[in-house]
Amino acid sequence: MKNTVQNLAPQIIKAFASQLKGKLISPSDKTYNETRQVYNAMIDKRPGLFAMCENASDVIASVNFGRDNNLLIAIRGGGHNGGGLGLCNGGLVIDLSGIKFVEVETAKNTVKVGGGNIWNEVDQATHEFGLAIPSGMVSSTGVGGLTLGGGVGYLTRKYGLTIDNLLEADMVLANGDFVTVNKNENTDLFWAIRGGGGNYGVVTSFTFQAHPVKMLMGGPTLWPIEQVEQVMTWYDTFIQEATEDLNGFIATMVIPESPFPEHLHNKKFCGIVWCYVGDPDKFDDIFKPVLDQKPLFVHVGEMPYPALQTMFDGFFPKGMQWYWRADFFNALTPEITAQHLKFGSNIPTVLSQMHLYPISGAASRVGPTDTPWAFRDSKYAGVYVGVDPDPEKANIITDWCKAYYNALHPYAAGGAYSNFMMDEGQERVKASYKHNYDRLLQIKKAYDPENLFRVNQNIKP
Repeated sequence: MKNTVQNLAPQIIKAFASQLKGKLISPSDKTYNETRQVYNAMIDKRPGLFAMCENASDVIASVNFGRDNNLLIAIRGGGHNGGGLGLCNGGLVIDLSGIKFVEVETAKNTVKVGGGNIWNEVDQATHEFGLAIPSGMVSSTGVGGLTLGGGVGYLTRKYGLTIDNLLEADMVLANGDFVTVNKNENTDLFWAIRGGGGNYGVVTSFTFQAHPVKMLMGGPTLWPIEQVEQVMTWYDTFIQEATEDLNGFIATMVIPESPFPEHLHNKKFCGIVWCYVGDPDKFDDIFKPVLDQKPLFVHVGEMPYPALQTMFDGFFPKGMQWYWRADFFNALTPEITAQHLKFGSNIPTVLSQMHLYPISGAASRVGPTDTPWAFRDSKYAGVYVGVDPDPEKANIITDWCKAYYNALHPYAAGGAYSNFMMDEGQERVKASYKHNYDRLLQIKKAYDPENLFRVNQNIKP
């Protein structure tokens, strides 16, 4: 049975506060309610304390305090986790938002990043040097959560997942030790954190391999939702055979009122958002098969990489109601595309949508046991998200999302990308790591046998 902070003597908490460079925030502080807000406004958890860490020493002190006092511990980086796994009720939140730095080493194109950074901060820094690190699709996402779960994004086909570009990490273990992990040091932990989530410690810094990406061709194409079966069938072949310089995720979606043309507003579409990082002179020929499909709307052009990364940020500010479900898929069969027509035609709110992200190309060439990310042989990471600013619509978007998932799950590859999962139980976690779960479990038993780090997609000893 875990303690709660309420049960601790005031002098114990005071002694802990004196060890920290950062602030300790409790429910009596004026900033408490603001501090406990995360990206998903459906999450309403009330931690006993927030340790607002500013350096690795703060993290060590926080881990030791939580462990020694038998507290439930949650780790928060960007606060984007759909299931609210950066918070816990009654326990201690180790908040990393004060550990921020981006150090670009141009001699080797490597980048060292603080455990509390968000991707927008990293993208802006690397862009100045004509570099980019493969990451996700929304730039306000935390570096830590996205990386530890895998990292699927615009550069996946060209340069792999985020974890495929992770060179090193500094982390605090359950016993309070501070260690560096890479291909030569603590290699078992280095393997485990490349997709195994926050099960093994608190990462205070990441070092990545960056790649030469500055300008690109990107943007959306749209077709009426009635054409989704035709477009998905064509896309299923096209994207798998396309040059790895080209990526594009496919979606069922509603077009919001801004900044799109008026004739598209509030109508349902099948959309593909493209990213091309190859020779600009070859783009027209490569993109011609897309235009041959006669999209109703095309808005694809040259832009900086950070512009594509932030393109949809404005639609999804912090504080929306979110519900997520996810699956992997090996193909887009007629049975699958028929369900996308059905549910894409009945999207309940303007911001609710479905995405399928291709994981072919560079990401598929990494071996199925080289990292914990087990679905290298699947073609798509799919996600259904119900989104709306109005709490009154929480049930509507949740029901649609669950029904979409239930209709397609029988055709799925099993398991899901952990960054797209809610708190869905142990069997779902096992299914998502497949053949790698047992190895993750052995490493968990070695480094965190008491399961101190359990508020996550948990590897349960």
